[in-house]
Amino acid sequence: MTDQYAVLGNPISHSKSPLIHKLFSEQTGQDMTYTAICVPLDGFLLSLADLHAQGFKGMNVTVPFKFEAFAACEQVSERAQLAGAVNTLIRTDTGWTGDNTDGAGLVADLIRLVGDLAGKRVLMLGAGGAASGVVKPLLDAKVDQLTIANRTPEKAAELAQRAQHLRVNGCGYDVVPNQPYDIVINATAASLAGDLPPLKAGWFADSHCLAYDMMYSKEPTVFMQAAQGFGAQQTADGLGMLVEQAAEAFYLWRGIKPETTELLIHLKKTLG
Repeated sequence: MTDQYAVLGNPISHSKSPLIHKLFSEQTGQDMTYTAICVPLDGFLLSLADLHAQGFKGMNVTVPFKFEAFAACEQVSERAQLAGAVNTLIRTDTGWTGDNTDGAGLVADLIRLVGDLAGKRVLMLGAGGAASGVVKPLLDAKVDQLTIANRTPEKAAELAQRAQHLRVNGCGYDVVPNQPYDIVINATAASLAGDLPPLKAGWFADSHCLAYDMMYSKEPTVFMQAAQGFGAQQTADGLGMLVEQAAEAFYLWRGIKPETTELLIHLKKTLG
């Protein structure tokens, strides 16, 4: 019997995860299906129970359900525990085990784009589920400074405090110094709605600055366009992160790590 997997979110119609996992399964010879499911905003737990009853083997979880997924798990991995959020669910006999592959995906893609992250000054915009999963992996990659800025300063401060590290601080957008950063990451979901967090030109003034949007689209996101307008020399969307975190999730489910380089090239051509 073919094993069933899915990605859960709202909205979800934009997701490229079904295509990515189809290509992964073809590459590795796995007998599986993978679909995108739009879950009602107030119906996540009911949907999980229904999918378990249907025999689904695992799920990815995206905006806005990563915190609910964490709370719904019987047990979670260390990296999910540190993130306080889950983006990958693995079936058990009675429920789900949770993991978080976002950070591994982001770090792998950033290293592909800029090389070694050691000593980099990083500004991350947003303190939600996407942001929470990447703080520890960025620190493990030896970034020199990580500033987390959020519309609600208390949320950013809480995420920074959870990291328990001197190189992390959290604050509101308005108090972030108008100074250059090596990497500016948009971890908000604003790009999905064509919106922007408040930006300062000085953040992008470094000649090697990378402006990275965790969201992805066929055209450059509004964040990428704004960053270029402020002088960012390099911009990227989150397609590479999506592919890398998907490869990690695929490995957790199937025990095989797919190759990602050629697949990412293929996806970019498909989107283009």
